[in-house]
Amino acid sequence: MENAQKILFLTGDFAEDYETMVPFQMLQMVGYDVHAVCPGKKKGDTVKTAIHDFEGDQTYTEKPGHNFALNYTFSEVKPEEYAGLVIAGGRAPEYLRLHQGVLDLARHFADNNKPIAAVCHGIQILTAARVVEGRRLTAYPAVGPEVELAGGTFVSVEPTETVVDGNLITSPAWPGHPKFIKAFLDVLGVNIELGTPSKMASAV
Repeated sequence: MENAQKILFLTGDFAEDYETMVPFQMLQMVGYDVHAVCPGKKKGDTVKTAIHDFEGDQTYTEKPGHNFALNYTFSEVKPEEYAGLVIAGGRAPEYLRLHQGVLDLARHFADNNKPIAAVCHGIQILTAARVVEGRRLTAYPAVGPEVELAGGTFVSVEPTETVVDGNLITSPAWPGHPKFIKAFLDVLGVNIELGTPSKMASAV
């Protein structure tokens, strides 16, 4: 595939399960070559995901998710080859933001005005990279103070919503995936139209 058809997908151990699986698969579905990477790991290695849910407690619960196989090696990433960056949420971002290479990647996409999509705690990488100053964005509510401290404007929205500010697409959590991915594709310039149903589908 051409360089413009590559998307870099950043995840890690105990990233949120849906926030890893769903964007990765949806972007592949529309034809992108999605390179899923994690610092310190190579193609074929796996990350353990975690399932975050709300069950009446003051914060989310956490349960084991799937083992997600990476399909590219982090150390081989050349950021100039990618059209956009997607950052999964969950617990992974709190340690990934300590990796200088991760921060450098985030700055590359921000400095070159390439589309960046981050969900939930994924915004912690953007605040650590200091690329949210003067921007409007959302995140998991507990990350809101970090957004403000980094010079951004935190926008409180429902979990099903998404905030777009130029090349920056953010959502509070996985319930926002439909609007989150749609907004990312819009910024990438991808127009998806509903096709004519087949005769078999129409008969159902």
